[in-house]
Amino acid sequence: MASGSAARRTSSTRAKDSDRNDTCLVLDSALAEGQLSMAEHGERVKTATTAATLGELQSLISDLQTTKSPIQLPELARSRWPSPGGGWGLPAAIAGVLVVFGVAIGWGLYGNTSSPLNFTSDPGAKSDGIPAKVLTPPRQLQSLGGLNGLLEQMRQKWGDTLGYGLTVYPDYASLERPDPSDDRRLLRYTYRGGWGDPSTSAKDERDVLVDLGAFDVPAIVGIMRGAPETLGVAPSDVSSLYLSIDPSSDSTAAPGAIDLSVYVSSEFGGGYIELNPDGSVKQISYPSG
Repeated sequence: MASGSAARRTSSTRAKDSDRNDTCLVLDSALAEGQLSMAEHGERVKTATTAATLGELQSLISDLQTTKSPIQLPELARSRWPSPGGGWGLPAAIAGVLVVFGVAIGWGLYGNTSSPLNFTSDPGAKSDGIPAKVLTPPRQLQSLGGLNGLLEQMRQKWGDTLGYGLTVYPDYASLERPDPSDDRRLLRYTYRGGWGDPSTSAKDERDVLVDLGAFDVPAIVGIMRGAPETLGVAPSDVSSLYLSIDPSSDSTAAPGAIDLSVYVSSEFGGGYIELNPDGSVKQISYPSG
């Protein structure tokens, strides 16, 4: 029988550091078993370290086979609305009152009939003259228009394309930028048709501010499209392909220099291509085996 404290662990329960560490152990096990690629593992671990609730942590491992994991996370209880006697009579009654109250208020504000229960004339069905506004943010980010559009989205939001790193997947991207309120930390944004609210984490010595848009976009797009064949991976076998833009690791490079890497993964292995900003090749790491 579960203890009272365990029974209260629901998806909205705030996570502790020990919960985040346990989740990372499960992700490490999934990586070792081949359930996750290195890229997926890295993204999930980053998310786990900043997760606020147990539900957020659970979503990171819900699609994994965890029977052989070094630790088993406890199942979360369903949240419910308690009522006296354990029944739902009182909540149902309250809900009914709220519905009637809402209908009455709506009729009082917008109704044009003799009764709030008379729906013969719906004010919401009348033409209001407002045309539909269709949003068209870039979605196919590994195309020429998509990658240029992603960089333009950065300029529109922040006025520049500066950052500590940018990872571009087919339909979303992850960006690290300075935290203006604390120079010891960075802000991590995810782009999915727009820049969501950031999470924060500590900086380290590898986090150097560079211009992440200072590269030959058409050349890099062409190399991404040919990356599977370059690495000897059949396009139909590709499970993950992404572009990573980071500060240069070359100690002899000029300040502010960047490196670009194209990673390709499949169930038969993966490899990567390291590039200079002009598209010239620094190194190719072919899949092993």
